[in-house]
Amino acid sequence: MIPSVYLVKGREKSLHRRHPWIFSRGIARIEGTPALGETVDVFDTQGKWLARGAFSPHSQIRVRVWTFEQEDINVAFFIKRLTQAHALREHLALRDDLTAYRFIASESDGLPGITIDRYEDYFVCQLLSAGAEAQKENLLEALKTLYPNCSIYERSDVSVRKKEGLKERTGVLFGDTPPASLIIKEHGIKMGVDIVHGHKTGFYLDQRDSRHAAMKYLSQKRVLNCFSYTGAFGLYALKAEAKEVHNIDVSELAQNMAKSNTQMNGFDLSKAHFIQADVFKLLREYREKGERFDVVIMDPPKFAESKSQLQGACRGYKDINMLAMQILNPGGILLTYSCSGLMDSALFQKIIADAAVDAHRSVQFIERFQQAADHPVDTAYPEGFYLKGFACYVK
Repeated sequence: MIPSVYLVKGREKSLHRRHPWIFSRGIARIEGTPALGETVDVFDTQGKWLARGAFSPHSQIRVRVWTFEQEDINVAFFIKRLTQAHALREHLALRDDLTAYRFIASESDGLPGITIDRYEDYFVCQLLSAGAEAQKENLLEALKTLYPNCSIYERSDVSVRKKEGLKERTGVLFGDTPPASLIIKEHGIKMGVDIVHGHKTGFYLDQRDSRHAAMKYLSQKRVLNCFSYTGAFGLYALKAEAKEVHNIDVSELAQNMAKSNTQMNGFDLSKAHFIQADVFKLLREYREKGERFDVVIMDPPKFAESKSQLQGACRGYKDINMLAMQILNPGGILLTYSCSGLMDSALFQKIIADAAVDAHRSVQFIERFQQAADHPVDTAYPEGFYLKGFACYVK
């Protein structure tokens, strides 16, 4: 018999809106002794069935809802969810000439705690919740049923698993070990991806639409690409016929791959520069030396992993955007982004405005950006929106 979770009166309202999270404070009582990740039925105070989800005794999010229908959570369930997700991605892959994309965007695709990115014939999975871990075999069986010729690799090396009572884990789940550099393609540009050791699942797929949209600002410009990683924004700049591109990243491995990607696409290496350095320090050096650029691309890693880190993140974003504005030529463009989900667009916009004051520059917002279309945001789950950006005209 499935254990039962009964909610505090009034807490059922969010489930009526189909929000997939139930917090510990919203639970009145539990009947049965659900194990880590076990499936539970959720009821209101009157005993009315509401949803079926995964129990996580160590997390403040005590239940993550799998479904609002009375259906079993089995291989057939995952096949249905994967098939629904495929319908959206198939269209995008054909439209944008993609061989890599986000296949499952966790709660936004009805699979809480599960992220799957597809790179050619490799599926890279992150299982970030107790329920995702408990349903791992059903998920794998569904993937193998639908995509028997693909390999599956796990990158559950994310600290959030500790909050769920889980250890970090990586490795081959099915098929072949990924190569050191798997070549993907988007919008006609080829890039190498290191699935095993790279950031996230190997690459920043969520910035694809922003990279493409940035091209209109880059022709014949001197471009500074900060936090460049493997040089994706820089490649789009070269495709847009930028005058020169300076890629800055602290990682030597990332810079080596960025250079390799530039060569692989046949771009002029004399226009591309690869600088291994701390971005904050180097921007200050550029400011003191009077170094100037026409476009600065500011795409830093997540500065805030929790609410307690948000204030410090705000200072970091303000500082780095101020420095970027100070090294831009008059009439220059700042393309700036935040992938911190805890920072909403309004707060990020205010930080940029404050940075403009400190930089003593007049700045206008001329375009907004968000995560790529294969990272959808379900209407019932606004938390799925996390990546935001602006194109700023700096006078």
